[in-house]
Amino acid sequence: MTWIAQHWLGLLLLTAYTGALFYNAYLGSRASRGMVGYYVGNREMSGVVVGISFFATFASTNTYIGHAGKAYEYGVAWFTMAILLVIFSWISWRWIGPPLRRFASQWDALTIPDFLGARYIVSQSKTSGHPLLQISATVIVFASLLYLLAIFKGAGHLFQIFFEVPYEIGVGLTLVIVVLYTSVGGFVSVVRTDVLQGTLMLLGSIVIFYFVTRAAGGVSSITTLPSMPDKQFLFELNGGIPFAVLLGVSLSGSLKLLTDPRQLSRFYALKDEAEVRRGKWIATLGLAIILSCLFPVGIYAHLILSEVTDTDLIVPTLVNDPSVFPLWATDFLIVSILAAAMSSMDSVLLVAASTLYKNVVAPFKKASRELLWTRTAVIGFSVVAALLALNPPGDIVEITIFSGSLYAVCFFPAVVFGLYWKKGSARAVLWSMAVGVSTLIFWLATDLREGLHEVFPALLLSTLTYYALSKIEPPATQH
Repeated sequence: MTWIAQHWLGLLLLTAYTGALFYNAYLGSRASRGMVGYYVGNREMSGVVVGISFFATFASTNTYIGHAGKAYEYGVAWFTMAILLVIFSWISWRWIGPPLRRFASQWDALTIPDFLGARYIVSQSKTSGHPLLQISATVIVFASLLYLLAIFKGAGHLFQIFFEVPYEIGVGLTLVIVVLYTSVGGFVSVVRTDVLQGTLMLLGSIVIFYFVTRAAGGVSSITTLPSMPDKQFLFELNGGIPFAVLLGVSLSGSLKLLTDPRQLSRFYALKDEAEVRRGKWIATLGLAIILSCLFPVGIYAHLILSEVTDTDLIVPTLVNDPSVFPLWATDFLIVSILAAAMSSMDSVLLVAASTLYKNVVAPFKKASRELLWTRTAVIGFSVVAALLALNPPGDIVEITIFSGSLYAVCFFPAVVFGLYWKKGSARAVLWSMAVGVSTLIFWLATDLREGLHEVFPALLLSTLTYYALSKIEPPATQH
């Protein structure tokens, strides 16, 4: 009862937030009468809501918890990641979004494999069961699973510290909430919910920055760290990690903004070119505000915490510390960070389940009850991810960066070249995927990443393979 009396505001906000999620699920279910409505919101979304959804989807517990932890570990060099993320967000909306929206509408594509099939497979009668669709869908499902279990890990720690429940219970609570509103409401529910979540995340990031810097002694207190011998590494380019490796990590994380299906699917839903232009500034500015507030938190934490053993617990620990945050701020931030987790989980779930059904299952069964099968896939996929999150292989950032590397080497040549170069074939895409993934695995297995991050050689070889094969083969010119 004492805990409830202290955190009544948090419980009230959480109850209202959960109610809003389910209300959006109801509205989404009414709008999702067919596959186009459930998958991409009938392609009638405005740039404002999609722009908010874009940055809310990308900024997850990885941003609130993982990146602050890495800043604590690697120092200001880690801000390279934030800079690249903002730049690549703008690039995605400027050069990827407009043609992708146009082609997706023209070819009636609902998933990334749909786009690849329409772009690269000459014989449309063989599209549904083509290996390109099957293999690209498998990559999306596997990478989504990795990303999802990382978010479950962050949400589980959040519930564990704040609600004082076992980690496993925290993962279970997250599972129940996100599955219910995602499976029922589809894309419309996800985007409407992201608008609420994005607003909470913006306010939450500002609140975190304000109270953490105040507890550390003010914004200028960071200038005292270079004079401490054990903190000087924070301001060195290679202080916490070789910069070549850090740059690779940053690049693989940023390339997801150009290749991650959960980000690209937002463009499918935009109404027209004017909405793309509106969404570009909303998405980029929103992401810039969140990152500029959250990345420095790890640096300031050196002036507040000592003996940190798990950097993923820095933000949850600070948020739950009454000497850093007043109770009302703690309650508000718990809901804000939970919103960050939900905003990414729902999108990952929807993209993975849609791809799993439409491009892996549907080609081998008669078309019937598509939405029921997709909703079932949402539930099954999320349960598997939650079970894996009970014993996750690595920390949040490591898991999400690897999933980003997979997306980069598999889809960067196919998507970017496919939008702006008439050449290209299904064979070129498949071989570029095979070479890219093989290089990733080889680089990791031989510990070569200590000197150079695996995304550099893998992306280079993947792109060269695509280019070389595309030059010697006839292009797919059916459209």
